[in-house]
Amino acid sequence: MTGLSTSTLGTPIQGVTLYSFTRAFHGREYDLEGLIRKVAADGNGPGLEIIGFSSFRGFPAVDDSFAGRFRDLVDEVGLVQTSLAINADIGIHRDRLLNQDELVEYMRRQIEAAAKLGFPIARVQISIEPDSMERLAPVAERYGVTLALEVHADQYASHPRILALRDRYEKVGSPFLGFTADWGATTTGFAPSLIEAYRRRGASDELLSEVVALWDEFYRAGPPADQAEHGQRFGRFIALGAENGRPDLGIDFGINGTGLFGPARVDDWLEIMPWIRHVHGKFFGIDESGEEPSVPVRGLIRLLVENGYNGAISSEYEGWHWNHWQSPFDIVAAEQAVQRSAAEDAGSRMETDAAAARTQLSQWLSPGRADERTPAARTEGARA
Repeated sequence: MTGLSTSTLGTPIQGVTLYSFTRAFHGREYDLEGLIRKVAADGNGPGLEIIGFSSFRGFPAVDDSFAGRFRDLVDEVGLVQTSLAINADIGIHRDRLLNQDELVEYMRRQIEAAAKLGFPIARVQISIEPDSMERLAPVAERYGVTLALEVHADQYASHPRILALRDRYEKVGSPFLGFTADWGATTTGFAPSLIEAYRRRGASDELLSEVVALWDEFYRAGPPADQAEHGQRFGRFIALGAENGRPDLGIDFGINGTGLFGPARVDDWLEIMPWIRHVHGKFFGIDESGEEPSVPVRGLIRLLVENGYNGAISSEYEGWHWNHWQSPFDIVAAEQAVQRSAAEDAGSRMETDAAAARTQLSQWLSPGRADERTPAARTEGARA
């Protein structure tokens, strides 16, 4: 077997998650079919990611006729299914948590639904432990669906929990286990649009300056070493609200400041790069210069290109939570333009053709190709 050449530049597939347009979906501006058609017409694809429980009534129960109509629709409009986001809700019962056998069966039903709907990847939530992922590997293999656990702030690629998962993946050796890299783990500042939203809620400029300064302090220090340090940072954001007469905003500062804007550096992703199967291009807005001011999109794209990444990037606009004065469709289009420009600057391009993207994604996720991305396989290939 020949090892994957590190000199081969990647050509990431452009895509989007419908999560970016949640406000329009919940506001009934579009139903599911209308939103899919809108995404295709606006050129936000070809990659299409969907959250199962948010978009499919009765999920994970999916009947064959609905699955057929859905797949026909996606083909008709020229999109390509990339990732179906599935949940690991161990607390679905009021009186107890799911045991491991129940959790595996709960996940199995969702993985089966992903396969039926035509998604080659299922995004798994960060709460899944290594033992559970190992038990799910044969399930994923049975259905031909890659499980890509999302690395999301407040964790990051070199976090002990993520490294434990990476090590278990290498031990298990299944090409159907990997990661979804969420760019929210590697931000460079509080989103200006969120600061504006706080201002519109009556927060003073002095308080907002202190919030930004506190986050910048944590950024310089790097990611929290453990949950205790994370809790301390959360508490300092709460205290800022109380000290400035806005205790109602303190918890919100803490949730966003520690759980949405992660302070890891771009090259931290190298810790798990061979196992990254999908990417959430998390972002929060575009400024007057046409750039993302709080996510280093250009550096992240360059890292992926230079490390041969040929999977999809789902543009994931998170600013819809607070930004109700700008169009999410315009903002997503602007961010994707940054991605395309960044890929060109890195000596490559983004793949925007549906047929090419479908073939490329299949090759990217094929078991043989996945094996070539592991360090052990690279070493073996170098010896061959």
